[in-house]
Amino acid sequence: MNSDIGLIGLAVMGQNLALNIADHGFAITVYNRTTAKTDEFIAANRNTPGKLSGSKTVAEFAASLKRPRKAVILVKAGSATDAVIDELAKVFEPGDIIIDGGNALWTDTIRREKALKAKGLRFIGSGVSGGEEGARFGPSLMPGGDPAAWAELKPIWEAVASKVDATTGVERTGAKPGKPIQGGVPCVAYIGPDGAGHYVKMVHNGIEYGDMQMICEAYDLMRGLLGMTPDEVGAVFEEWNRGELNSFLIEITAKVLRQKDPETGAPLVDVILDTAGQKGTGKWTSANALDMGVAAPTIAEAVFARCLSAIKDERVAAAKSLRGPKPRITGKVDRAKVVAQIHDALYSAKICSYAQGFQLMREAQKEYNWKLNFGEIAQIWRGGCIIRASFLQKITEAFGKKPRLANLMLDPYFKKTMRKAQKNWRKVIGLAVKHGIPVPTLGSALAYFDSYRTERLPQNLLQGQRDFFGAHTYERTDKPRGEFFHIDWPNPKRPQIKA
Repeated sequence: MNSDIGLIGLAVMGQNLALNIADHGFAITVYNRTTAKTDEFIAANRNTPGKLSGSKTVAEFAASLKRPRKAVILVKAGSATDAVIDELAKVFEPGDIIIDGGNALWTDTIRREKALKAKGLRFIGSGVSGGEEGARFGPSLMPGGDPAAWAELKPIWEAVASKVDATTGVERTGAKPGKPIQGGVPCVAYIGPDGAGHYVKMVHNGIEYGDMQMICEAYDLMRGLLGMTPDEVGAVFEEWNRGELNSFLIEITAKVLRQKDPETGAPLVDVILDTAGQKGTGKWTSANALDMGVAAPTIAEAVFARCLSAIKDERVAAAKSLRGPKPRITGKVDRAKVVAQIHDALYSAKICSYAQGFQLMREAQKEYNWKLNFGEIAQIWRGGCIIRASFLQKITEAFGKKPRLANLMLDPYFKKTMRKAQKNWRKVIGLAVKHGIPVPTLGSALAYFDSYRTERLPQNLLQGQRDFFGAHTYERTDKPRGEFFHIDWPNPKRPQIKA
């Protein structure tokens, strides 16, 4: 028994995280259901700084680990994860720790922790964000579960996590195999009990859906309204990445737009089919927002945009019969001015989207009796994860100044930013509507902003309608909140049906 930790599941994410752990000098045992894959992985990585070994059975795997045993599972979420947990539970002993690093549904994590606790085993559900590159050189990690178990895992998780500068929050880069980043603040923090870690990772992914769709709409506006080429749009994103929109997603967008197709030499983005896939975390976020009555329209619209993209054949047929305006702006146009307007629309909508994500987490902590540190969550998203961005430093500062901030838009920095940018934001939405270019996330974010800042919404009429047809009652403006009323509405004459 000499390994500090074990890992089960040697797909790309599992392999990369195992190598990251080994790079930091920890002894690690790996296991995969297919023994040949384990053997190949070990043979290909014999020269790693840490001790890397493989096991052919789960029992052999368990026997190789120091007590209390710690094992990370990185297999497909759902039944596959349950199957591996069941196998480990048979060979582990009370006090041992199982860590699920997959994209698990947080309610599954709550269920699993409860079941394992009854057997004396400890469970951690840890969000792992950053894709293959993050797993290899530094992900953002969001562990939740047993606090004592987290204390056991903490030295390893802090070592392998992405690092950011303590003052600026800028991610430290340049890690290479065998040469991890030294110093800096690790992008990991204990989130809370049972399913809190996986819940926060789910919200992260929902925000990611929104970010990606908003960027796509900005790209579409530049191409549709202004007729810009992918190279020209790529240059704009490169410029934006040097300013307040600096982020991993803006950076890779510029690279994608400049990539040429190896077969035809055309811009690769023009060759890629416009149908987007999804793995479900964005859908989970949207469904949970509906369940808890939290407005998260921008995240939901990002999911719906992918759904609409998937019905390609229907859209091709509809394009031949459903007519709309021409997308291109005709006549003389100040391209730089419109691009600046699109920039402001994107940044403003981004603020709204993140505000929705944090509102959702605020409600979830009430629902599940968690105590979430929103500043700390923003802090660990500054590096390693897909939504990492300079912008997150501002969110960290906002919650640092006011931990119980009701909505991100009310922070002085974001309030000032949106006041300055909203004129351009509205112009962009107007141009999009006028020229028939869909902007579901940019548009829904503006509606969210306008709804949130409106003192009196038209739901007074809606409540009257509900009381009319269903006696659902209503509250009055001249009575204390919480008192409900109903009146006997006049019954309209219905037409007589003749036999």
